[in-house]
Amino acid sequence: MDNNGLHTTKISLPEKQRVELIAMINQTLASACDLYLQLKNAHWNVKGLQFIALHKLFDELAEGVEPQIDDLAERVAALGGTALGALQDINTNSQLKAYPAGLCESKHVLEHLAHNLAVLGESTRQNISQAEKYGDIATGDIYIGFTRFLDKNLWFIEAHLQK
Repeated sequence: MDNNGLHTTKISLPEKQRVELIAMINQTLASACDLYLQLKNAHWNVKGLQFIALHKLFDELAEGVEPQIDDLAERVAALGGTALGALQDINTNSQLKAYPAGLCESKHVLEHLAHNLAVLGESTRQNISQAEKYGDIATGDIYIGFTRFLDKNLWFIEAHLQK
């Protein structure tokens, strides 16, 4: 390990850029882990007329977030960093609004999740540009895929709220 806490790698990105990319990805990793946990919480606790549809939807969305989390964590490791996905890292670094205790009424759950999907989607869009600025198209590609996932699922969530 070097002075910046990086593991040795022959990836051809300068160390300074890798340090910045790792910090950026770790923040996204924390937010993605938080989103996963919030979706599971919504899955377990949602109440209302659309219960079964939302119960299934939230579980499917959580399952879809899992491979995104894995891609982010593995990219951090590939860049020579350490993936920070422990609970304390999620609490410290997530960009999402916390899931309120007792949140269960379907309309409010949908509004909360729509907000957080939009926040994370905006962040991933910005991170595409940042990764590409450093010439890291592999990280940019991960963010492009994650953005597409978030936008699609924001549409699914918002469709339940629209008339």
